[in-house]
Amino acid sequence: MKKKAVCTDCGKSLSKDEIALAKKLIDVDTNEFYCIPCMAVYFGCEEEELLIKIIEFKEQGCSLFL
Repeated sequence: MKKKAVCTDCGKSLSKDEIALAKKLIDVDTNEFYCIPCMAVYFGCEEEELLIKIIEFKEQGCSLFL
């Protein structure tokens, strides 16, 4: 059984979109995943900006978000 991914910083269980976003923005082979609030701190941006990027990547057909 596959282990559930959790946020590297806070330990929160992650959604598939949060995992895909980490792979897209950090590295496709990363083992460090972040929830949206912790990722916003990591990148120094607003949470809303990351949510918009998820929508954009889905609209572009990025295979990480399928």
